Amino acid sequence: MPAASVDDRVACVIRTLEDASRVTLDRVPARKEADALLMCDASNFEVKDVKNLFMQGQIDAVDRQKARAQWADLKRVFEECGYAVQVIPSRPGLEDMVFTANQVLVGEDHESKPYVVASHMLHSSRRAEVPFFRDWFAGRGYRIVDLPVEHEGTPLHFEGQGDAIWHPGRKLLWGGYGHRTRLEAYEILSEMLGVPVVVLHLKHEKFYHLDTAFCALDENTVMIHPPAFDDAGLSLIRHYFRHVLEVGDADANNFACNAVALGKTVVLQKGSQETCGELRKLGFEPVEVDTGEFMKSGGSVFCLKMGIYK
Repeated sequence: MPAASVDDRVACVIRTLEDASRVTLDRVPARKEADALLMCDASNFEVKDVKNLFMQGQIDAVDRQKARAQWADLKRVFEECGYAVQVIPSRPGLEDMVFTANQVLVGEDHESKPYVVASHMLHSSRRAEVPFFRDWFAGRGYRIVDLPVEHEGTPLHFEGQGDAIWHPGRKLLWGGYGHRTRLEAYEILSEMLGVPVVVLHLKHEKFYHLDTAFCALDENTVMIHPPAFDDAGLSLIRHYFRHVLEVGDADANNFACNAVALGKTVVLQKGSQETCGELRKLGFEPVEVDTGEFMKSGGSVFCLKMGIYK
């Protein structure tokens, strides 16, 4: 796949402020934001095992009828925000397939052609979801980009947009690693895609994906839960974003950072009143929804969708 930039100093992995000083946002190519959303129906969603700390004590605890109603309400909210929602059918036995942020990473190359990077999931039960997403995107003209299965003899795990999040409006990735995705995946992705990747070590076991503790709201604004990151990561976040909304423990555990910014509208789990107040101060309009059944599995609003191109 051709690189998005021929500037090797831009297409790099950014680990330190010294690295960041060489890759300023004005040097990073602009990126078209996704203009539609993909969801996977909740008919097969349940909690069957424990893959993260939020799932402890929740096996067989999902009210499946309530989950389907919450999913339908979230879809309606997305549509009312002006986004067309496409739905990929869930499959029996793939209870986590509803969390559509994880199976691929969607992007556009330097010729404005869409692609997806297929994930290499940590858990075998989730790896079985990826072929259905590959087929769905390939059938709609997306280029499929494959990472190596291994790196130096060790599986090269990568969990899509759960850990790799585009900077709003720019072809720059924020890459979380430490629990699900390996650091080496970003070194390879940066070269393959021709984009800079700012890597963030996730140090807190509870916040196992980047999207549980980091929500980019616009080019200058981000919402984070600081304890999820080490000092180097916090410095990089504060370097690239002018406004950093810090979310406290209570709201972070209520999945406030697992939100979706659709223009000035921020869709997030209900009940995080402090965070909603801070969003309003920054000119955003929070829209609260109930994803309580999905929180039993460690996911909320962001986890339940994937940004795509019409």
